[in-house]
Amino acid sequence: MTDLIQKIYLPSFKITIIFLGLIFICINMNAQPAIGSRQSAIDKREISSRLPVPGYQDLNVSMPANDQAVINLSQGTRQPVTHNQFLNKRLWLVAGGHVALWTASYIALNKAWYADYPKSDFHFFNDNGEWNQMDKAGHTWTTYQVSRISAGLWQWAGLSDRKSAWLGGISGLAYQSIIEIQDGFSSEWGFSWGDMAANALGAASFVAQQLTWKEQRLQIKLSYWPYDYNSPELVARRNQLFGKSLPERLLKDYNSQTYWLSANVHAFFPNSKWPAWLNMAVGYNSNGMLGGFENRWTDKQGNTFYRYDIPRERHFLLSPDIDLTRIKTNKKWLRTLLSVANMVKVPAPAVALNSKGKLKMYALYY
Repeated sequence: MTDLIQKIYLPSFKITIIFLGLIFICINMNAQPAIGSRQSAIDKREISSRLPVPGYQDLNVSMPANDQAVINLSQGTRQPVTHNQFLNKRLWLVAGGHVALWTASYIALNKAWYADYPKSDFHFFNDNGEWNQMDKAGHTWTTYQVSRISAGLWQWAGLSDRKSAWLGGISGLAYQSIIEIQDGFSSEWGFSWGDMAANALGAASFVAQQLTWKEQRLQIKLSYWPYDYNSPELVARRNQLFGKSLPERLLKDYNSQTYWLSANVHAFFPNSKWPAWLNMAVGYNSNGMLGGFENRWTDKQGNTFYRYDIPRERHFLLSPDIDLTRIKTNKKWLRTLLSVANMVKVPAPAVALNSKGKLKMYALYY
């Protein structure tokens, strides 16, 4: 346990402290919070606040804005609470929520990913050729989504669009960087510069769009459908590589994942008759992979398996998609739910081209 603390959690703790330091600096910069227009606040005693997840730029919810807006019910007197004090409470709530969620996810990830392998001294590993780069797509998707949701929370806390975008990107990249450091202390993996490049791409994709367009016109999404491991030998290999539970397989089973770049056509051509909610998505997946580099492995009994008869195929797909953040509703909880769900691609017809040049049509692909 002491070795685990020294090699895994102390570096993670240091990075978390650095992250909190950035939040402290941000809180004390005294920049004007951007929670919407203050013009109507004078008359209506309210200001606009964005939802905790970006994507609904035109829909607002309200919260008290008057500097004397809080009443002490026990004494029947009005207690002055300044606007900045109210926002600072939200900022610290969001910062604390980040740390709590990060800690919980790292503990869960350690159990699912690292627990079965011994620790080692910090080292590097070039895994750029593994899994037909599906793992790199996963890094990009995860960092993009963490950045997107984190930025929405910072907006809700009262930060400007620009500052929220930067903090969201920093949050996403920091979260994934800590995981990469954990890889560096695991004998099974190692710190990968390829993984870090994919992480940076995910964060940069979010930040660049938010700063340029103030919306996400190109969204990185995921779909999942269990790959058919059609023999006891392959099922045993699946369990060895990707785990026995569904949550583990959702995380690890690259054969079952598809990653998408979903473009909102209407955002690029606003004068067209293209529906605002209808996207077009290009996807990538690969299957037939029973090892990182090749389909050869040795089980715990020392038996070596050669399954070169199973091709490691790449697939490139084209499919329509739905931008759930463009669905209009007056219910705040539903808007938030739809925006979170927008990280997953909606099942739809698709056409696929594999690495052998063969086309295949799907009536419904997921």
